[in-house]
Amino acid sequence: MAEQVNALPYKANLDIYSETLQRLAETDSNIIAVTSDSRGSGKLVPFGKKFPAQIIEVGIAEQNLVGVAAGLASCGKKVFATSPACFLTARALEQIKNDVAYSNNPVNVVGISAGVSYGALGTTHHSLHDYAALRAINNIIIVAPADNYETEQAIEVAAKTNAPVYLRFGKKPMPPLKETTGEVFQFGKGRVITEGTDVAIVACGETVYPALEAAHLLKEKNITATVISMHTIRPLDTDLLAHVAQQCKAVVTVEEHSVYGGLGEACAAYLLQQGICKPFKIIGIPDEYTVTGSQADIFNHYGINKEGIAAQAMKLLQ
Repeated sequence: MAEQVNALPYKANLDIYSETLQRLAETDSNIIAVTSDSRGSGKLVPFGKKFPAQIIEVGIAEQNLVGVAAGLASCGKKVFATSPACFLTARALEQIKNDVAYSNNPVNVVGISAGVSYGALGTTHHSLHDYAALRAINNIIIVAPADNYETEQAIEVAAKTNAPVYLRFGKKPMPPLKETTGEVFQFGKGRVITEGTDVAIVACGETVYPALEAAHLLKEKNITATVISMHTIRPLDTDLLAHVAQQCKAVVTVEEHSVYGGLGEACAAYLLQQGICKPFKIIGIPDEYTVTGSQADIFNHYGINKEGIAAQAMKLLQ
């Protein structure tokens, strides 16, 4: 299996995170990685070997992780605090709120193995709350890159951004969404992957690719879809959201998160307050005890796959 993965023309976004951070650190000694016993799972072992003076290990102590990162950021370091998203945004929520966001320390809080990436480890290891929790805190950008291109660009932008940022990564190798020649990546500006006039599918993170696959299925039924990679959940690209909602007959949002408090509710709240009322469906993890299985098993169970997304789109259009 490892040989098959390595033979793919694309990688897991976490691998791109590590490679990009190493490249940036080669010319910037202020780049610092801080980990909470997550050097291996965060793909930062090569970074640590190349830059031993630029990595700090605090052990399984997420609150300390964020506190140390905030202190370093206040001294001018460009810090990437890396830990499993499920623990980082729960155990260390107070530190993210007070030490990072409210104190305006430009820490890059990096949640790894996010969503249901831990699969069979179960609900305790799923991060289905992080968008909701962080959206309620002022002064933190929330970003979930979809493919390798978005990941590389997001790390480069984050390293230059003088503000708190939350970056969310899963574990699965992610195919490219489209050609990127001449494209400019910005936080707060969604990417149009395909264009259509029947349904708008707005997704983030690792759900964008199945959304794109759903658009291909719909095309076979003469239904055209606009697919948006809304990689920045906050600030939301409201201009793009309003445009595609007005151009299409229905809107579907897709996320690897609870249906409460995430991308879908952010989109629905904005559109309703603007008086843009279209048939609307949030696809995510419902309010129940989450089934156990691989990420693919869980996606299939909850319809976070091409068949499920296409079916919901067709239902709205009816």
